[in-house]
Amino acid sequence: MYKTITILYFVVFVTYIFFTRQPDYLDGEITSASIHLIKDSTGKQSTPKAFFSVGKDYFAIDANYYLRNVNEGKQVEVIYENAHPEKAVVYSWWGYWITLGELIGSVILFIVLFQVAVAVTKNPTAESLQEQLNYNPEKKRKYND
Repeated sequence: MYKTITILYFVVFVTYIFFTRQPDYLDGEITSASIHLIKDSTGKQSTPKAFFSVGKDYFAIDANYYLRNVNEGKQVEVIYENAHPEKAVVYSWWGYWITLGELIGSVILFIVLFQVAVAVTKNPTAESLQEQLNYNPEKKRKYND
C-alpha cells in the first residue's frame, strides 16, 4: 500500500510540475544570459540580475532564489515566452522546475492525506469486518448466453 501511494504521489507531482511552469516549457524559448550584481537603492545589498536580449530589446530579470548561488559574470540560461519576454526566469532545476513552496506544500499534503487514509482504514467496525470475512465471490461464467 505504501509503495503504491508513494508512486502515485510522484506521478501526480511530476505531471503537475511539467504542465504548470510559467513560462511554459513547451512554448518557451531558451536563450543565454549573463549575471550582473546590481546594488539596490540603499547601496548596501547586491542582487543578481540576468541580462539577455531578444532581437533589439534588452531585458533584466531577477536571478536570486533560495539556496541558489549565482556569481558575477556567470552564464545562465533563461526561458521566456515570445509574447512576454519580460516575464522570463532562470532555467534551472531549482527555481524553475522545483520551487520551495510547491515542494513543501506537496509533501505536507501527501503526509496529511496519507494519515487520513490510514486513520479511516485502521479500525474497521465489527460489522464490516464480519462482512469482509464472510464474503464469497459468486462464480461467473466466462461467456454470457
